[in-house]
Amino acid sequence: MADFLKTAWDVLLALTPPILVGGIFWVVMRSIIRADRTERKVYAKIEAEETAKFEAAKAVAAEGEASILKNK
Repeated sequence: MADFLKTAWDVLLALTPPILVGGIFWVVMRSIIRADRTERKVYAKIEAEETAKFEAAKAVAAEGEASILKNK
């Protein structure tokens, strides 16, 4: 029984560093992926707002042109 416990302890000690490194790797990769996802969401929102502003300005310019042509 003592032999088994010594072997089990040795196996546990041997597996601990790779498991810890794997856990740290997982946490880091997860945070990178979440940050990327959030950045893409924010970028899409900003892009939609800028597109809406551009389209509104374009519509105002078109209305201005139309009123100028009506007055001629």
